[in-house]
Amino acid sequence: MNGLPIRLENLDVSYGDVPVLHGIDLAVAPGEFIALLGASGCGKTTLLRALAGFIPVAAGRIEVGGEPVGALPPERRNMAMMFQSYALWPHMNTAQNIGYGLRLRRWPKARIAERVRELVALVGLEGLERRNVTRLSGGQRQRVALARALAIDPPILLLDEPLSNLDARIRQNMRHEVRSLQQRLGLTTILVTHDREEAMSMADRMVILDAGRIAQVGTPEEVYQRPASAFVAAFMGAENAYPVNVRRENGAVLVSGPHLAAEARLPFAASLEESGVHCPAGRGGGPMVARFRSEAAALVETDRLPEAHLALSGRVTRQSYLGNNYRHSVRVGEHEFLVDHPRRIAADRTVAICIPAGALNLFEPDPDADPHPASHQETEPRPDADFDAAMRGPAPSTPALAKENTR
Repeated sequence: MNGLPIRLENLDVSYGDVPVLHGIDLAVAPGEFIALLGASGCGKTTLLRALAGFIPVAAGRIEVGGEPVGALPPERRNMAMMFQSYALWPHMNTAQNIGYGLRLRRWPKARIAERVRELVALVGLEGLERRNVTRLSGGQRQRVALARALAIDPPILLLDEPLSNLDARIRQNMRHEVRSLQQRLGLTTILVTHDREEAMSMADRMVILDAGRIAQVGTPEEVYQRPASAFVAAFMGAENAYPVNVRRENGAVLVSGPHLAAEARLPFAASLEESGVHCPAGRGGGPMVARFRSEAAALVETDRLPEAHLALSGRVTRQSYLGNNYRHSVRVGEHEFLVDHPRRIAADRTVAICIPAGALNLFEPDPDADPHPASHQETEPRPDADFDAAMRGPAPSTPALAKENTR
């Protein structure tokens, strides 16, 4: 079955008197793969569950295939959901778990057996049909859960952090397998994840959520290279932040500030295809904050500064080995930056942090932000982390989740 389009219009969701999602507008094309990304407590799992029908909406409209489904129960929404815990029946073998939803739908035994054989071959579980799921590896259990979700031939597949319980090597392989399977079947798919790399490697578009609102929607390239706000930039890894003064002149951006040897004249990028400074606010000048990623900058000797770069003079304070490079902490005045470099540079060495124009993002200063932002401070989880689970109360039992997954 080919995927169906999804449309969310001005969707609000609350737990009691506490609002969680605010005015969500999103259109998903048939067969598109969307990743919902955000910090813990931002509402991404709540959005997925509201779409599936497990959580009532306070306001707004949900359409699937052009038809409203807000009043329909989960089993009538043409969706299958795969949970983080997989929610497999521990007393059943692989084939029994995959065919469980079909048994609830009273399919004939012969037809169930045929469908299970198809799914076993599709997800690569041949030879494991009779093995109890408690004797399977994490990756194999993940395949069983995926096959069970696909057994009912859904046009829409909802994935709630399905790879988070796997180790790094298996998780990387499963990303490509799930994506390849989704494309082959043409399913409309929405993935909830907190992993940037996972979202970028699997999704056609990413939806960044911040405190229950959509902060940005775009392709992985758009969100990564041209973040729409300082929040999105920091979430996507541009945690190095530095206050500067900006002037615009003849298509160029002139940047000045403390610890800069001179005013830097940098090209301005008006689109994703152009290489230059990204300034979503589009203001002509004044105080702004420059953000950049640790891997985008370079450490050079202060007497060998390249052109079309912003260069900050600082001192190395420490370094750590990451395998393919060294991550250095560099102090520039009252600011601390993280910069990757292929060679280890000794502490107390004076260097210049050189950031190419294409790696710089300029944003309006946040009046409530720390006046001396530091790159080594990771974005703090919101105080309502895991808020969704807390407001829902005790988690349902494994059998309840297994039944829920087959609706």
